[in-house]
Amino acid sequence: MLLQPKKQKHRKQQKGRSKKRNKETRGLYLSFGNVGLQATESAWITTAQIEAARKSMAHALKKGGKSWIRIFPDKPITKLPPEVTLGGGKGNIDHYVVPVKPGRILFEMDGIPKAAAHEALRIAGHKLPVKTKIIDKN
Repeated sequence: MLLQPKKQKHRKQQKGRSKKRNKETRGLYLSFGNVGLQATESAWITTAQIEAARKSMAHALKKGGKSWIRIFPDKPITKLPPEVTLGGGKGNIDHYVVPVKPGRILFEMDGIPKAAAHEALRIAGHKLPVKTKIIDKN
């Protein structure tokens, strides 16, 4: 099941503009696991991409260890149907994304050997639209 918010104050959001600071200020350090996947560039990550990375990690875990998803897609993206002329307002919600900046921890793992965790996170990183690096607790 794809991630999306249960309730929101406002159904549609404006796109937003890039800030002067292009580095993340929150979610920079490992909190739950010993090994994590950190973004090194900025992009919007969709719910489908998060789910694909989660499935590939779960497949590599093979019922051992634990993983945490440190991001949640709460930004609605709207889209007008095809062949619709301009005007008529903003389109309906198409999907949800999470804006990620460099430095954000995306996933964490614990409870499996370091080599297996590195391999699982490497595979998960290939499913995402950002360049990533694997970091350790120590």
